[in-house]
Amino acid sequence: MIPALGALAGAGLLLILSPLLWPAGSAPRTRTGRSAAAITDRLVRAGFEAVSPAVFVAVSLVLAAAAGALVLALTALTAGAIVAAAVAGAAPWTIAGLRARSRTRAARTLWPEAVDHLVAAVRAGMPLPDAVAALGRTGPERLRPGFIQFEQEWRRSGTVGPALDAAKAHFADPVADRLLEVLRMAREVGGTELPAVLRDLAAHLRQDLALRGEVEARQSWVVNAGKLGIAAPWIVLGLLATRPEAAAAYATPGGTVLIAGAAVVTAAAYRVMLAIGRLPEDRRWFR
Repeated sequence: MIPALGALAGAGLLLILSPLLWPAGSAPRTRTGRSAAAITDRLVRAGFEAVSPAVFVAVSLVLAAAAGALVLALTALTAGAIVAAAVAGAAPWTIAGLRARSRTRAARTLWPEAVDHLVAAVRAGMPLPDAVAALGRTGPERLRPGFIQFEQEWRRSGTVGPALDAAKAHFADPVADRLLEVLRMAREVGGTELPAVLRDLAAHLRQDLALRGEVEARQSWVVNAGKLGIAAPWIVLGLLATRPEAAAAYATPGGTVLIAGAAVVTAAAYRVMLAIGRLPEDRRWFR
């Protein structure tokens, strides 16, 4: 009877505190949805559209478990195994981010050319939907699949709005969002200044591209040296931990605290280095 009363009292207390713990009622579900949306956005920008967030998380967990078990088997260091599991678990997220930034940089160099093709088609009197669809054949080869998808959706639905949304979802790029929203506005409200607006956009993109290239060239060696400096101590630790006497020393409480503190400092320093060295990226305001 007493356990039942205790469980009932606990349930009542949880119900009383639930408005304070979860004000919106669906906050946990909202946070989960945001996490899944962030993973999906990164996978799309990295070119892994076929990978679902659940598979991505499962692969990360499997890598973390495998790396932790391997390091534990080789060194018998619990702290080292935890650090290895954390690094391996974060590896898919990091790799997807690197690939997404690489694809974004590569696409950024092609958008001015695509805008130039679009300006030429509009000035030649081609209807706007036809001019956009023509980029699937005459535009930069890397960008053609997105405009081919636009044309397919446009032919299927007969309206431009859903076709522009499909192209935006395919590109998942801030520059594409701006360009396609300009085209949407020109399509809906009309405007004779569209070629001038597009030329200004192309000029802005080229100027931004030149500035980013110069800054990245100057700071890339600093960032790479910082990454090497962060990784070097852990490589040395891994080599030392393969020796029984060194592993026994690091397996002590003091060694565990040392490894844990070094991991925290390394993670903080890495995040600070990335925050300082990373150029500001355009956000997708027009999703």
